Amino acid sequence: MDNPDKADKPAKPQRPEKKARPDKEAKPEKSAKAEAPEKPEKIEKPKGPARLMSQYHNEIVPGLMAERGYQNRLAVPRLVKVCVNMGVGKAREDAKAMEQAAGDLALITGQKGVITKARKSISNFRLRKGYNIGCKATLRGRRMYEFFDRLVNIAMPRIRDFRGLSPKGFDGRGNYTLGLSEQTTFPEVDPDKVQFTQGMDITIVTTARTDAEGQLLLGKLGMPFAAR
Repeated sequence: MDNPDKADKPAKPQRPEKKARPDKEAKPEKSAKAEAPEKPEKIEKPKGPARLMSQYHNEIVPGLMAERGYQNRLAVPRLVKVCVNMGVGKAREDAKAMEQAAGDLALITGQKGVITKARKSISNFRLRKGYNIGCKATLRGRRMYEFFDRLVNIAMPRIRDFRGLSPKGFDGRGNYTLGLSEQTTFPEVDPDKVQFTQGMDITIVTTARTDAEGQLLLGKLGMPFAAR
């Protein structure tokens, strides 16, 4: 017998199915693999030491130790830094001259240069304190060796009637300074885009104690000195 306590409950009415509205169009299905925006290719930095740096540690240092009798590798003279300085006198009259010089310096050295300003006012040169008068870059480590390698093996052979560097450019402490009259000596600078020629001073700082040690080190690194 059926349980009298449980009364029959009326069944719930079923809800009518919702009809899609004609004014709403079906959304297109998203593809599983959406097209991602193209990312710019990353420029891979060169790994490992520069060519001239490896040559210095593997060949030049042992050769100098045997030739000069150094007892320790740390006593062998080495490069500390290379300073490239451009004095842009035309920047007083034309602001674009400084922009071009700074751009050429970045192409030559591989790093952004620093704008140098006048420290004091000089009336004879129509110069006021704080004016932009040049730009410079200080290179160390890998960039220093790469710049030195390009300077000696690529830029200097492009100089017209080049017969070697004068040994008189040393300062008495093993550091050497030389000057270039044009930035187009370096192949990184396009001559067609150059509006004016710009010279530069390059100072090579070493740990040598004498000029003779400095000249011997730079000569081993490939710097061509003129015969005295």
